[in-house]
Amino acid sequence: MDEKYFPEKIEEKWQRVWAETGAFEVEPGDDTDARPKFFCLEMLPYPSGFLHMGHVRNYSIGDALAWHKRLQGFNVLHPIGWDSFGQPAEQAAIKRGVQPREWTEENIAHMREQFKRIGISFDWRREMAAHRPEYYKWDQWFFLKMLERGLIYRRTSPINWCPKEETVLSNEQSSGGVCWRCGTPVEKRDLEQWFIRTTEYAEALLADMKEIEAGWPERVLTMQRNWIGQSVGAYVDFPVKDSAAKVRVFTTRLDTIYGATAIVVAAEHPLLNELEESPLKERVKAFVARIKAERASRAGNAPGEEEEKEGVNTGLFAVNPFSGEQLPVWVANYVLIEYGAGAVMAVPAHDERDFEFAQKYSLPVRRVIERISHAQESIPHTEAAGLDQSVAMPHAFTDYGILVNSAEWGGKLSQDALREMAAYAEEKKFGGGAVTYRLRDWGISRQRFWGAPIPIVYCDDCGIVPVPEADLPILLPERAEFTGAGKSPLATNEEFVNTSCPKCGRAARRETDTMDTFVDSSWYFFRYCDPQNDAAPFDPARAAYWTPVDQYIGGIEHAVMHLLYTRFWTKMMRDIGLVTFNEPVRNLLTQGMVTNVVEGTGEWKAMSKSLGNGVDPDEMIEAYGADAVRLFVMFAAPPENELRWLETGIEGAVRFLRRVYNFLWRWRDDLTGATGAPGITPDAGDFSDAARALRRKTHQTIARITQDFSELHFNTSIAALMELLNALGDFDVTPAAATEGDRFAVREALEALVLMLAPFTPHAAEEMWESLGHAGGLLGSGARWPVADAELARKEALEIPVQINGKLRGRIQATPDTPEDELREAALADEKVRAHMEGRQVVKVIVVPQRLVNIVVR
Repeated sequence: MDEKYFPEKIEEKWQRVWAETGAFEVEPGDDTDARPKFFCLEMLPYPSGFLHMGHVRNYSIGDALAWHKRLQGFNVLHPIGWDSFGQPAEQAAIKRGVQPREWTEENIAHMREQFKRIGISFDWRREMAAHRPEYYKWDQWFFLKMLERGLIYRRTSPINWCPKEETVLSNEQSSGGVCWRCGTPVEKRDLEQWFIRTTEYAEALLADMKEIEAGWPERVLTMQRNWIGQSVGAYVDFPVKDSAAKVRVFTTRLDTIYGATAIVVAAEHPLLNELEESPLKERVKAFVARIKAERASRAGNAPGEEEEKEGVNTGLFAVNPFSGEQLPVWVANYVLIEYGAGAVMAVPAHDERDFEFAQKYSLPVRRVIERISHAQESIPHTEAAGLDQSVAMPHAFTDYGILVNSAEWGGKLSQDALREMAAYAEEKKFGGGAVTYRLRDWGISRQRFWGAPIPIVYCDDCGIVPVPEADLPILLPERAEFTGAGKSPLATNEEFVNTSCPKCGRAARRETDTMDTFVDSSWYFFRYCDPQNDAAPFDPARAAYWTPVDQYIGGIEHAVMHLLYTRFWTKMMRDIGLVTFNEPVRNLLTQGMVTNVVEGTGEWKAMSKSLGNGVDPDEMIEAYGADAVRLFVMFAAPPENELRWLETGIEGAVRFLRRVYNFLWRWRDDLTGATGAPGITPDAGDFSDAARALRRKTHQTIARITQDFSELHFNTSIAALMELLNALGDFDVTPAAATEGDRFAVREALEALVLMLAPFTPHAAEEMWESLGHAGGLLGSGARWPVADAELARKEALEIPVQINGKLRGRIQATPDTPEDELREAALADEKVRAHMEGRQVVKVIVVPQRLVNIVVR
């Protein structure tokens, strides 16, 4: 240990030691290994080329927890990999003339070195990358397994299309409704694509949330519930007049069906094909084209709640099977083909959206639900008016109530009518009870090169043929030509496309779509358990030891895509026998963003290159050291909150580390053997008052930080460490004058301080631990997280005098931080005090904290 704190020298030393000793390499425990396992995981990064401060924060959080669990005696798996497929690599290929594979591998190499320089404690042997064949082979294997089970199918679906570049665009590439390269307005076109039936697991995705409620943020669970969007109601088929067609409507308010005054369908609804003879055909076609174009400009997003509702009468009529009434069929922008059946029955009196639409287009408003009290007082339980009645209402009445104007259903409560009317529809075979979900099947086809090839062959004689498992992986070509226009480079690569049919051996064509990158990230943490397996995605026995993940850390932006898909994927793997549980992640932490001021605006925004407010971690490490950077990002804010970047905060972290280091340097030669034989503590009489106070502070700090770690309160843990260092600084004894008890108390405090610093500043902690005489490093020496002595951690009791009208009448015991109201209650409850108060009235109680309680009586 040098006299001065030189972070660069210390960090290089311990990174070298960790690598040479395999300090963080782990294997599953056997029957003789009593250690509990802990799988600590941060969401894997995209290899964009450079780590940013958001990465530093995310992985510092996970690393702190991994170190803490190791020191507690857990067998900790802490792996890393790369979400390395995706569009940015193709964009780089177009802009820079480099191959995606070369660009990706160079970025991984650079980011790997950055991770090592920060000192994150990964088991690098388990590193995986989605773009490497040994990984995406198993993406293809899973595709085939789901195809066998009927969980994958092919259908036509709209895509974003640039007519000038003649290419498919992602939602990001068509933001604002124009092509990202040429600015041409984007069109919607239909294309055959592959889908995974995530809807098959919709009910399980909802029901199994009870297993993770205790460990996941409620915000994430709410977002997933809303995304899955379960609706319990009924479906009703409305026959189209003068046609064999029917319009199926799903509704949660079947009790309002007599109030329906129109049927409204989505712009993509197949019923619109019935308009061939309609005089309104051209008007409807123009409206539909405009709505589709506007949706393309939103890159497929749903219309906003505040968007003005627009529609056109198609000229068609549909018959209400309950009443026999003919209802006009409209097409409108507020109905989406993705939700329900792509059609709604418009009930303006009892739905806000329908009410707004009816007001604009003068549709009848027919009230069929009354408040129970009003209905019972003024409306008999019989039909009160004809179906042509339209009433003036200031707004829709959306509550449940009692039915009116509803034929034989009039007078029934909504809750009863919902059940009975659904049963009636089922009996008459035009409807019935149903549960629908907002969740849609997962479209995994991507018309791009840089993704896992889909293992399908198209044969003119045999049709769609899956590639045999023995032929996997289907390899991406080593090189491709990228122009940004026309078909995907994969589709124009004849060597890739042209193949033979696995069934008949004749000429055939490969599928040229690749898989959505969310496929790669849906199961990657299972591969960490067995990363070199070339016979299966992973050994179920190894996965059974390590999974589920005990702590997962990542951004809230992944709440309803990645996190939902990985929950689905786990259930699918359960059903094919790879795992035995329902949920992949026990505990989830969604960390906040790192923000910085945008120059010239004064606004705090998430760091980004485009805004010019990014901070290079390499520069900060060069200036202050990795430990100081890590300490700052863990101390500046609770992990789930936004972290505002302040370089002065890193300077404070450096000062703190220097103070710890310098204090230990002054005492280190006098602490050798200060703890005596193992388990031997000096007699109580050997401790001065100052030493006893220091020991009390040490054990209080251990208890506090141990509790904070269990709740992931890292910033308060660091604050407690700073308080302990202050207590050491206030210990008014020099090393030369120290007694045996003094040296014991100082060493005990320093060892606890160093051990509890390790999760935040592992390099400095290793150096100081070694200086305290422990060989082999923190993990090699068998160091363990300190355990608080409950008796020592108890706050010292004070004896508080209790006076009555200024005369001493008793004493109570209390700690220095006992609140005033508790002191007041304790004084009034004391037996001696009560005896002197008998028959007298308390006027007031005066409390002087830590000093006295004076009760005024008369």
